[in-house]
Amino acid sequence: MTWAIFVAGAVLAWGAYGALLFEGQMKLGSPLKALLGVGVAYFLIAVLVPVATLQSQGQLGGFNKSGMMTSILGGALGAAGAVCIIFAFRAGGSPSIVMPLVFGGAPLVNVLVSMAMHPPKTAPSPLLFLGYVLAALGAFMVLYYKPAS
Repeated sequence: MTWAIFVAGAVLAWGAYGALLFEGQMKLGSPLKALLGVGVAYFLIAVLVPVATLQSQGQLGGFNKSGMMTSILGGALGAAGAVCIIFAFRAGGSPSIVMPLVFGGAPLVNVLVSMAMHPPKTAPSPLLFLGYVLAALGAFMVLYYKPAS
């Protein structure tokens, strides 16, 4: 059940991500300066922490090309998502609109991509498609009924 603690950490971190990124962009006066801040944070957390941890465990070697390329592609998609969020803010979107759309839509895309990469052994339940409709309805309701700022 330890994984649930890490899920909660990701929810809290990514839940605050958009609002803080938007605030940083406003304070810096430039979305690209905010993106540079994201890059510095990615380097500090996503490069230095694993290098130090792997080195302390004697596991810093033994990488394979396929795993690294797939991981780099995943990281590039994460960074591209950050760029898209920053440019959505730059184009006039606010965190209270952009982030619910991103975090409402991303799980739906994730299910489709996961099914394409690892095809299910049986056909998806029709309730999956109901889930898609309900998720879209939920995102609409969050946006429509959000408190005015």
